[in-house]
Amino acid sequence: MLRFPSHCLMSFVLIGHISLFCALSLECLASGDRPNIVLLYADDMGYGDLGVQNPESKIPTPHLDRLASQGTRFTDAHSSSGICTPSRYALLQGRYHWRKFHGIVNSFDESVLDDEKWTLAELLKANGYKTACIGKWHLGWNWKAIQREASKPDPKTGYAPDAFDWSKPIPDGPLEHGFDYYFGDDVPNFPPYAWIENDRVLTIPTVPLATPKQTAEGAWEARPGPSVKDWDFWAVTPTLTQRAVSWISNQTSDTPFFLYVPFTSPHAPIVPDREFVGSSRANGFGDFMVQTDAAVGQILAALEDKGFSENTWVIFSSDNGPEAYAYARLKNHGHRSMGPLRGLKRDLYEGGHRVPMLMRWPNRIPSDRVCDGLLSQIDLYATIAGVLDLEIPAGNAEDSLDQRPLIFGTGNSTREILVHNTNPNGYAIRQGAWVLIEAKTGSISKVPEWFDRQYGYREDDLEGELYRLDVDLAQRENLFQSEGARAELMRRELRRTRQAPSTER
Repeated sequence: MLRFPSHCLMSFVLIGHISLFCALSLECLASGDRPNIVLLYADDMGYGDLGVQNPESKIPTPHLDRLASQGTRFTDAHSSSGICTPSRYALLQGRYHWRKFHGIVNSFDESVLDDEKWTLAELLKANGYKTACIGKWHLGWNWKAIQREASKPDPKTGYAPDAFDWSKPIPDGPLEHGFDYYFGDDVPNFPPYAWIENDRVLTIPTVPLATPKQTAEGAWEARPGPSVKDWDFWAVTPTLTQRAVSWISNQTSDTPFFLYVPFTSPHAPIVPDREFVGSSRANGFGDFMVQTDAAVGQILAALEDKGFSENTWVIFSSDNGPEAYAYARLKNHGHRSMGPLRGLKRDLYEGGHRVPMLMRWPNRIPSDRVCDGLLSQIDLYATIAGVLDLEIPAGNAEDSLDQRPLIFGTGNSTREILVHNTNPNGYAIRQGAWVLIEAKTGSISKVPEWFDRQYGYREDDLEGELYRLDVDLAQRENLFQSEGARAELMRRELRRTRQAPSTER
């Protein structure tokens, strides 16, 4: 596999062709060549769940591996948070989530998106793009607008099905934030358990949720509440995939489109379809990952069938690291979902937020390339705007950086600082190869004793943690005490970054 020098700085002497330089720098992007943009977003997929990134993987991911070979794989890419709602907010708003909130949107919570700011979808829609979101929204709606007066949730069973007037449209969802079309189940393990198209449920929920079958791995994690009768969790991923394929097939080449597909998999409940059972050597989660990979393959095939592949910028990533079941998966099946990293979903360690990131745009983004430059999902907003020569309105996407040099292979990362956070009690800051965790531990998810013992982790009594990732990616050696001066400087930089936006627009 071709690897470029440090941080993917490409040598054009090596390439030796002016037209290729033009293509990669995007200087010759004509208005009629605006790319379609397809953003595929996995749910709870770990760094090591991508086969090409884990030599010891027990999960085959041939479609994602092929996508990596056709484009660039970024090995130092990060979500904004170690949990899902904040990462999705930051992705679409180009803004650190912690400037506004830390936690997830719970069942029937209101929207966390900013009415006074544009999402990436709003920016693209305002500039001629057709936009769609198909999958997990998890950014809130105005459920109160359809809630019947005096209805309250039961502590054990949640809201009753008749607590809402399901005949009414549900405001403040995807349609109010830049998407022309939405289809999904909002959140796979939250009520209402029903399909939502645009701003209405397709079938009225009439019963409380029932989960009579067993999941393939782990717990249901399904919160109680209204459900369509006989709601089929196993049908969710196939239905979303079919809808995405169908939507692509209905597009035409004369209007560019932005398709955002936030998968509900491989998040719990872990429910691989029958044809994928036994397709991995990593239990039910592994099978569900294989199904997710196959869904990616179907969407890519739909682009190919319509002749869109050559001028479509495909971006694949995940919202955070793997769920806590990853420890048992490693112990019992030998598959390490976090790859070489320390930590899982929720954690401040790298495994909580360093995520798979693949990009393909033929003849624009270099193929068969591995890039180790620092990249955040927050940066997609400004980078896409830069590629399309769009002006970001003042006060929007204030933390997003234009990463065209890194992504298109003409230079290094433009990001020098990146802040990691999952809850109000702990932050981490990345600066160059160094990461400071401003908390006594970067662990939020409980770590089994056997894991620390087997992989050489030990507790200390220091008030923070400092690691040099270029020589210690697994974050075993805490340098907080021996590099005290550096730790203090990074603490100051963290405070400065938290107090003011990274960029001014």
